[in-house]
Amino acid sequence: MNLKAILVEDEANSREILRNYLTKYCLNVTLLGEAGSIKEAVELIKNNVLDLVFLDVEMPFGNAFDVLDQFPERTFETVFVTAYDHYAKDALNNHAAYYLTKPINIDDLINAVNYVETVREKEISLEGEVLSSNSKGVQGKLTLPQQDGFQILNIADILYCKADDNYTEIHLVDKKILVSKTLKYFEDALTDFPFARVHKSYLVNVNEVVKYRKGKGGSVVMSNGKELLVSASKKKEFLSYFN
Repeated sequence: MNLKAILVEDEANSREILRNYLTKYCLNVTLLGEAGSIKEAVELIKNNVLDLVFLDVEMPFGNAFDVLDQFPERTFETVFVTAYDHYAKDALNNHAAYYLTKPINIDDLINAVNYVETVREKEISLEGEVLSSNSKGVQGKLTLPQQDGFQILNIADILYCKADDNYTEIHLVDKKILVSKTLKYFEDALTDFPFARVHKSYLVNVNEVVKYRKGKGGSVVMSNGKELLVSASKKKEFLSYFN
């Protein structure tokens, strides 16, 4: 995985050292920019989608925590870089992924980058996945990707899914959620659960079907009163759930 990162450090020499280390030893990191002040750091973070920020603690007119305070809902990981080890507790309280002390040890730097890569890969792998019983006791749940992470739904709470081009509307009892995944994606993800593709546009939770109406294809009435078409080619597969 390629990690998009920025480097925040007020000392030019320290920036150069870290940049050179990353270029030579951390090929999975792409630096999108560098900042020498709090103001520059905030602008870089606002204008880029980042995986990782290397952040010096002490800077002119403030410190790293002044930067992070402006991003309470941040989606990037932070690696603190400092010559002082007494900031470790504050770094932990600010959810830093890693804490590096100067002079930077190359092995520690590699470990920090690998740790962040593992976290980001896991977050991405969970988007749109069904969490099974071997995932620390979580069963029958679906993760939906969002800009700031992912939302977890109980699969049983899904009434039906509706195709919307390359998006899918997930319909619950009291709301719907638009997700940037195709309906086929959810059909595959929910294959081990009682969901039937009744139409090119609909994937229904069979347990939430309260009525079936005959016709060329027919239609189903869901528990929320919504009536959905059943295509002729999908009727046999759908009716097999009720044999």
